Amino acid sequence: MTATALPSSRVPDSRDAPVLRWGIMGPGWIAERFTESLQAHTGQVIGAVGSRSLNRSKAFADTFNVPAAYGSYEELAAAPDIDIVYVCTPHTGHHAAALLAIEAGKHVLVEKPLGLNADQARDIAGRAEAAGVFAAEAMWTFFLPKFDVIRQILDAGTLGTITTVVAEYGEHFDPSHRIFNPDLAGGPLLDLGTYPLALVTEVLGSPQQLAAMGQPHQSGVNAQLSAMMTFDGGAQAMVNTHVHNFTPTAAIVVGSEATLTIDGPFNMPGGFEVRFPDGTRLRHDEPAGGHFEGLHYEAAAVARAIGAGSREASQRTLAASIRTLEVADQIRSRLGLVFRGEATTAAARH
Repeated sequence: MTATALPSSRVPDSRDAPVLRWGIMGPGWIAERFTESLQAHTGQVIGAVGSRSLNRSKAFADTFNVPAAYGSYEELAAAPDIDIVYVCTPHTGHHAAALLAIEAGKHVLVEKPLGLNADQARDIAGRAEAAGVFAAEAMWTFFLPKFDVIRQILDAGTLGTITTVVAEYGEHFDPSHRIFNPDLAGGPLLDLGTYPLALVTEVLGSPQQLAAMGQPHQSGVNAQLSAMMTFDGGAQAMVNTHVHNFTPTAAIVVGSEATLTIDGPFNMPGGFEVRFPDGTRLRHDEPAGGHFEGLHYEAAAVARAIGAGSREASQRTLAASIRTLEVADQIRSRLGLVFRGEATTAAARH
C-alpha cells in the first residue's frame, strides 16, 4: 500500500547531548572539520590534541583554542582529563592508535574505516569490550537526521522486499594527496568506497557471492573498482568507486513496493525521495551540507550513548563496521590488493 507521508527524524539537537572532553589523535583535515563542527553545533569540549609532531599539535591547538597539545599519541592517550579519543590518523594508524586509547581506559571514536581489514576491526571491538569502554567507527553518514528517517522507512517495510542497491562514489584528487600513497593504504576503497559498501551492507547484510573488477593507477594503488554482489533471497547490489573525477555520488535502494533515491552526495546532509509505482512521490528535504553541517551529529550521538552506559553506537554498531570491512576484504582478495605493511593478524602490534 502506498504511504501517504514520511516519518520525521528522531535525532535530538546536538547541543542537548551530555558534554564529553575529547582528545584529537591526529590533527589533519578531518580533525579540523570535526573540531569546527563540534565547536559550532554542540557543547562538546575539545580538550587536547596529540600528534607525532608537537609543532603540528600546537598549531592545531592555537587555531581551535584547544587547551592542551601533546607531541605523541601516547601522551594524549594518558591525559587524565580526556574522556574519549577521536582517532583520525591515516588509515594505517587506526588500529594501533585505537588500542593505545583503549589500553589507557579511554572511550574511542575511530575515523572510518575502523581498521585496514576486518581482523583489525574485530580486535578493536574485542579489546574495547574487555576494557569496558565505548568504541565506534565514525561513519558519520549514518548519524545524520536523514538516515534516521531512512532507517525508519526500511524498518517499516515501506519499500517492500529489497531487490537492488546501486551506489557509487568518485572524486578528483591532487596528485600529492595521500590517496595515491601505497604506504598509506591508498586507493579509493577505504576512503570513498567504504560509503557505498556501508550502505549496501546496512540494507542487505553480508553477500552470498561477490565479483569484482579493478583498474590500477600509475602511483601503484588501485584507481577504480567495481563490485557486484548477490544476497539471500536473490537481491543484488552494485558498487563503483574511483579516483578519476567527481561523480554524483548517487545511491538507489529498489524494493518491490517503492524505490528510494538519495540525492547526491548520498553520504552527506541532504534530501531523498520515495517513489511508488502509482506515481506518488514522497520527499524528504533538508539543507544540503558537508562535514561542517554533519559531523557534530555523530559526536552528540556518541556522547548520549556513553551517558546512557552503552558501549557502542546503535547507528553504527561494531558488528556493522566489521561486516563492511569483511566485504572490502573480499573485494581486495578478488583483485589481489594488499596494503603495504598490513599485519597478517590484527593482534600484531607495530
